Amino acid sequence: MKIADTIRNTMRRFLMIEPAEKRTVTIKEVYSHEGNCAKNRIWYNGKPQQLEEFYREIDIDKTLFWAAPMTKGLEIRKLHTGLPRLVIDIMTWIVANDFNGIEFSEDNEYEEIWKEVAKDNDFDELLETALRETAIVGDGAWKISFDDEITKHAILEFYPAERVEFVYKRGRLREVKFKTEYRYKDKTYWFIETYGYGYVRYSMKNNDGKDVDVETVPETAWAKGNDISFDDSVIWAVPMRYGKSAQFKGRGRSLIDGKDCAGDALDECFSQWMDALRAARPKQYIPQRLVPFDPITLKPQKPNAFDNRFITVGDDMREGTASQIKVESPEIRSDAYLATYITALDLYLQGIMSPSTLGIDVKKLDNAEAQREKEKTTLYTRQNFVEMIQKALPKVVFAVINATLLMRKQNVITENELDEIKAKFGEYANPSFESQVETIGKARTNNVMSIEAGVDEMYGDSKDDDWKETEVERIKQEMGVSSVDEPFEGDDL
Repeated sequence: MKIADTIRNTMRRFLMIEPAEKRTVTIKEVYSHEGNCAKNRIWYNGKPQQLEEFYREIDIDKTLFWAAPMTKGLEIRKLHTGLPRLVIDIMTWIVANDFNGIEFSEDNEYEEIWKEVAKDNDFDELLETALRETAIVGDGAWKISFDDEITKHAILEFYPAERVEFVYKRGRLREVKFKTEYRYKDKTYWFIETYGYGYVRYSMKNNDGKDVDVETVPETAWAKGNDISFDDSVIWAVPMRYGKSAQFKGRGRSLIDGKDCAGDALDECFSQWMDALRAARPKQYIPQRLVPFDPITLKPQKPNAFDNRFITVGDDMREGTASQIKVESPEIRSDAYLATYITALDLYLQGIMSPSTLGIDVKKLDNAEAQREKEKTTLYTRQNFVEMIQKALPKVVFAVINATLLMRKQNVITENELDEIKAKFGEYANPSFESQVETIGKARTNNVMSIEAGVDEMYGDSKDDDWKETEVERIKQEMGVSSVDEPFEGDDL
């Protein structure tokens, strides 16, 4: 055999690669969609007892702070910072307060219908509730119904994610199922209202998922034989979804999804800090003969786990010595605890909100420029909520108008008229008037914005057009650039 053939055969054996075997990896999810919604609600509620009980009941890593059992006699106080609730509430208020109503095209004959329905349903407060629910559980749906015993107008309600089921066909929404829980004779029933294109159907299931008659519960007996049919181009339900869930197809993503471990670590850090503060209280080393006695039982008092003010030591029996009480105060490494807390806080807020939006002072680690950059995160999150509302609310208005027209036995409007309905928000979302002045001022100084555009962006919908025009004229006069009418030839000068 030639040397070349020998080398070639050796290389073939050396480079031989066996393909990987096909393997199936099975991962058991801890939460269903309803369980995930419940978890997010418990974090939002912010009650330590609920958090501890929840994590002890589910099959999860028991090394987590809220899931770990405490050794008897060495219990610590588990504290919750309340940050998830604060984040959701602040973002809800930012978006809701910036909402400037629904804008119709000029001379729109259906605008009055929406105004009456919005006023009757207190839509501003309802929208704030819907935003908060969506931020907690990720999505929900608006439901339109009628009840002459309550009001003559359409009734608008928002159902959160755990009470709503979406039915898609080829990626298109076909039905929205609204679920309402009823307790009757110690049993649980679910009343289901199925809203589809051209119909509303009623059904009921028991807690085992089996169909039962709607008359089983007296409160839902009215639904027997009262299914509704109407124009099949209209649906009386509109979904509203924030983001997209990576785990549950077709569902939204909560604002605090994926922050469980970060929230757990933050609570652990804060609890450990406070526990160290309690443990570092001044300690009194008291000889046994000087221990205070209980005036009733005449027995030596025992310190409890809360104060632990003194420690009993043996009496000094040496000649010429006297029993004395010694006091020692341990040193707390506050700087280390503070740095750890701020790091955990920063980790939790990443991608959601700036600490300064919450009124948290982190200037010890960040300079002013870094804080301004972080503030953009709040603006990005706010913009995502604004886009969600601008997409959903015109459809809600469209559905309300068509539902009202159908009840009046009038023809429905087409989707082409939906473009004439818009949800109005402020153009600039700066957190303060001062930063808004700074932003627009820089644009004016660099000659990339006119006076008219600056005034319009500065005040948005808070001022009418006449006021803005007057303000523009005042600014021009102060700048000495006010215009005057050009004189005609022959006019007296």
